[in-house]
Amino acid sequence: MNNPVFIISQLIDSPHLVKRMFWGAGVGFLFISLFLIMADGAKPEWGDFWMLRPLLIVPLATALGAAFYNFMDPWRQRGGYQQFLANLLSLLGFVFNLWIGSVLGLDGTYWD
Repeated sequence: MNNPVFIISQLIDSPHLVKRMFWGAGVGFLFISLFLIMADGAKPEWGDFWMLRPLLIVPLATALGAAFYNFMDPWRQRGGYQQFLANLLSLLGFVFNLWIGSVLGLDGTYWD
């Protein structure tokens, strides 16, 4: 069935959606954790819990990037150049969300 509402409801009810979002959040959490561990000491004006913000925002953003990957499944299943473009857009979308999440999470601390 090519009804757009049907396709969207299938993507939202997909059993892969939650699993992919958890994987995406895990990648984001690992990335920002490694970045914060390797970073220099915190400044006193940032407060005691300054790491909490990036540790919450970056995984949330990358989980949304993984959801975008899931929403590209109908184009990925068509094969050929459409599969290549869907994979490329999914990768770019995930990296974009990782970058934006990092900027939003670290704004006011490392990137003031």
